[in-house]
This record gives sequence, C-alpha cells and structure tokens, in this order.
Amino acid sequence: QVQLLESGGGLVQAGGSLRLSCVASGRTFGTYPMGWFRQAPGKEREFVAAITWNAGRTRYADSVKGRFTISRDNAKNSVYLQMNSLKPEDTAVYYCAADSNYSGRYYDWHEYNYWGQGTQVTVSS
Repeated sequence: QVQLLESGGGLVQAGGSLRLSCVASGRTFGTYPMGWFRQAPGKEREFVAAITWNAGRTRYADSVKGRFTISRDNAKNSVYLQMNSLKPEDTAVYYCAADSNYSGRYYDWHEYNYWGQGTQVTVSS
C-alpha cells in the first residue's frame, strides 16, 4: 500500500512559479513510476508529467513542456513538480499518482492505482 499526500498549491499571478510536493508512505515507493495529473472544473483529468522509478526518464504534456519540471528523491519518498511561467489555463487541482502495475502508459490516468487527495493551483491573470 502507498499513501500519497500533495502540498504546495496556492494562488499565484500569471508568470509566477510554484513547487508542488508529494510525499509517499510505504517502502516500495522508490520502485514505482510516478505521475502528476490535473483536473480543471468541468474537464477531464489530464496528464501533466511522469517520471520513471530511478528518474532516468521524464515525460511531459505538450502544454507544460519547457515550463514544468518533474523530479523525485527516493530517499525522501518524494516527487516534485516545479512549475514556472504559470498561465491561467494551468488552474486546476493537481494530483500525484503511483503506477504499481508498471503499465508503461504513463499518460493514462486509468493506469495509476494510487492517488493523493490533490492540491489546488490557481493562476490569476
């Protein structure tokens, strides 16, 4: 079992930055691919970024590429999302998730079986 807890969300002006953190419980965290997803009101949950268990590979949605950076520290059971040059369209609840099935479909939220409760990010124009 893995429990995930996000933090770091808030209200920021367009062009600003936020750093989201996700702390996991469970000794097996370090072996799981991890992802960040977001969901805006009235919209489907969408992929933001993903990272392999050893941080050897990262993936990003086109909408955040060049602005967001995903990283992890397995010694701290944590994964992070550094968000720069934020835009109003980045406003959403952001979730971290773990894929203990190693599906390989890093972009598909259905493949992740552990989720945090989410943290709200609001970007004002």
